[in-house]
Amino acid sequence: MKVNGPNHTNFNPYKKQVQKQSEMKEIQSQKDKIEISQQAKRMQDSEKADPARQKLVNDIKMEVDAGNYQKDAKSTAKKMLDFWTNKS
Repeated sequence: MKVNGPNHTNFNPYKKQVQKQSEMKEIQSQKDKIEISQQAKRMQDSEKADPARQKLVNDIKMEVDAGNYQKDAKSTAKKMLDFWTNKS
């Protein structure tokens, strides 16, 4: 019977290290990937401002900047009450 000592020829102390390095290279070579679903794309499109509403907002901004914007306090209060009373 033949018994090999601690320095037998089949033993490679660096084998695990080389194997770990190759595994790390494989992991690092993988790239992250992102995909946006069709539903998310539709949601993004629906968030775009309506052109008619955007024109109204721009008109009000111009009036405010020019100092010509007149607010109707009674109308504003009525709309606020209507909103909060019809909410429930």
